[in-house]
Amino acid sequence: MGLSGIEIYKKLPKTNCGKCGVPTCLAFAMKLAAGQAELDACPDISDDVKEEIGEASAPPVRTVVIGTGDRAVKLGGETVLFRHEKRFENPPAFTLLLSDSMDEATIASKLGKFKETTYERVGVVLRPELVAIKGESGDATAFGALVEKVCNETDTGLVLMNEDTEALSQAAKACSDRKPLLYAATRENVETMGNLAKELSCPLAVKGNNLDELAEVSEKLIGMGLKDLVLDSGARTSGKALEDQIIIRRSALMKKFKPFGFSTIVFPCEMTDNPMKETMIACQMVAKYGGVIVLSEIEGHSIFPLLLASMNIFTDPQRPMAVEQKIYEIGAPNESSPVLITGNFSLTYFIVSGEVESSRVPSHLLVKDTEGLSVLTAWAAGKFGADTIAPFVKKSGIEDMVKHRKLVIPGYLATISGELEEELPDWEILIGPREASHLPAYLKQWSA
Repeated sequence: MGLSGIEIYKKLPKTNCGKCGVPTCLAFAMKLAAGQAELDACPDISDDVKEEIGEASAPPVRTVVIGTGDRAVKLGGETVLFRHEKRFENPPAFTLLLSDSMDEATIASKLGKFKETTYERVGVVLRPELVAIKGESGDATAFGALVEKVCNETDTGLVLMNEDTEALSQAAKACSDRKPLLYAATRENVETMGNLAKELSCPLAVKGNNLDELAEVSEKLIGMGLKDLVLDSGARTSGKALEDQIIIRRSALMKKFKPFGFSTIVFPCEMTDNPMKETMIACQMVAKYGGVIVLSEIEGHSIFPLLLASMNIFTDPQRPMAVEQKIYEIGAPNESSPVLITGNFSLTYFIVSGEVESSRVPSHLLVKDTEGLSVLTAWAAGKFGADTIAPFVKKSGIEDMVKHRKLVIPGYLATISGELEEELPDWEILIGPREASHLPAYLKQWSA
């Protein structure tokens, strides 16, 4: 396991300067141990100590980054076998497979769907993250041309797959600034691929025909000084792939077996010809424990459930999803528009704002910080009562934005209306509907 907070604290400068955003070095050390802070936040740690702490406190499954910029994908960083033990850290990257043996129309169609597939749910952008380009034609020029096409048309991260190491090398050098994942180092080409990955500072996939061979190749690459690896056990059936994923994760976490201390790449696209079965296998890999999940096609009806499952599994169960406390203007409201208030639990906000938007009645929506709790839970916890709502309303600036003094509160908070009128004597407290779905009809009565 990583270092404890006290062990980390002993290696910190102990200046208590607060430059890291935390008042004391001890508090910063505790946050580091809990994975709630980054070591780079301390400007006074020497490089030697930073490397020592970083290595000693690194998670048993190393964090590996594919790509650069806003589309960089983080994999690994995992510390637990089961989500309820703490949380899962980095969701899998759903990846489209393209081959240089496909015709131009097929490539254009698949790539077009990939680029168009983006969803937003409770403020989170969901989309496939990587494109895997496979050299199957035996033509290095065709492979390079396809890599160039994908680079020109997208800013996504890449997985470059070619058994011809020379062709792979040429293509990788042409797009090395994108930090693609190079696939794959095997027992036969381990030194060539290892040296190429070191030269380009790119992550490298490791492939074995079985787990023993995978461990052997991984160990050689670690011995060469390579740290950013992604593992492929070679399994191409759903049952064997699942078994290998579990063994790899358990070996890394429970046995501290370093050759398996990396994220994985899995190929549901090579395990079946049935698109629906491919989706089911991919979902299995989301839960246990795929890192890069390669798919033959990106279709809305199959990728959306996968993205949603991934979001649900990789959401921190100990930290409610919340939006910022502020006034949200929906539909260009004016000084006569309704004023509503709710809590900042993400699901509450997006449901309420969606219903307000669908009403076509421009409105001011006040969102108060309830620490990510839903309306009733926040009220029960004392975080959404009259004594907390009133100061927020007064300080929010809403009084300068509207002429009227009418505030719509959630129907489930009807019992606090009297208290709230005492706290806000200039305001008329209106009780809104209990269900957000009734807001459109309620707001249309307002406008009438």
